[in-house]
Amino acid sequence: MQTVDRIEALRMLLKPWRRADLKIAFVPTMGNLHAGHLRLVEAARRHADKVVVSIFVNPTQFGPTEDFASYPRTEADDSAKLSEVGADLLFLPGVAEIYPRASLTTISVAGLSTIHCGASRPGHFDGVALVVCKLLNMVQPDLLLLGEKDFQQLTLIRRMVADLNLPVAIQGVATERDDDGLALSSRNGYLTAPQRASAPELYRCLRAAGDAIQRGERDFAGIEAAQSLRLTQAGFVVDYFTICRAADLAPATSGDMDLVILAAAKLGNTRLIDNLVCRSNG
Repeated sequence: MQTVDRIEALRMLLKPWRRADLKIAFVPTMGNLHAGHLRLVEAARRHADKVVVSIFVNPTQFGPTEDFASYPRTEADDSAKLSEVGADLLFLPGVAEIYPRASLTTISVAGLSTIHCGASRPGHFDGVALVVCKLLNMVQPDLLLLGEKDFQQLTLIRRMVADLNLPVAIQGVATERDDDGLALSSRNGYLTAPQRASAPELYRCLRAAGDAIQRGERDFAGIEAAQSLRLTQAGFVVDYFTICRAADLAPATSGDMDLVILAAAKLGNTRLIDNLVCRSNG
């Protein structure tokens, strides 16, 4: 696996692949890689000739009170893992390479950037959209692979790519979970041992809500309230627990069939997110 930290060097390595008409897949990450990230790379290997992975902790998606400075940076370990799963090229830029000057351009996906996690983290998704757009312009891949754990992010990037006519296909990859159901996340490492024992309750509540919907229950507000209370009783501080239309993440109505349940809650100082896609039989 080759590693570069400059855009010019990245583009020079990509040129012969394009001349050879090789299909290029891209997996953007912020590092501190776990098995979920590696599943993305393995999926990329199955669907493309060459796989590019980026590691960049993006400052524009962190709020002023969030953990940008303390976010784990484990580049040497990450590089070894990526090499083992067959990544071809690692792009490892610094902040000055991605943002050589203050950016006057912003990208905001109206209706998606400011709801759910966007309401709790103002500006977060604008920062995500901007850096993903920049990285796509740098790599110019045929295929972009993203995890489904952050379903709102995946939905937002799909819409941005469609609206801007970016020539890349997007493939979502299923959430990787521990044996107890907790979605893998770099932030799980912040949990204390007692918090880690409680954390799987988030997924259990999502499944309970999904089971209720599939049984034909249509009182979505009641389901949301019941599972939010259950989380609170388990020690979580609930940000939201919301049943949405899968297509646009708007609040679901009784006539909607394809749904996603989105949840975010804190255990101590650690914010966990998860989701469950389900289909109503009502």
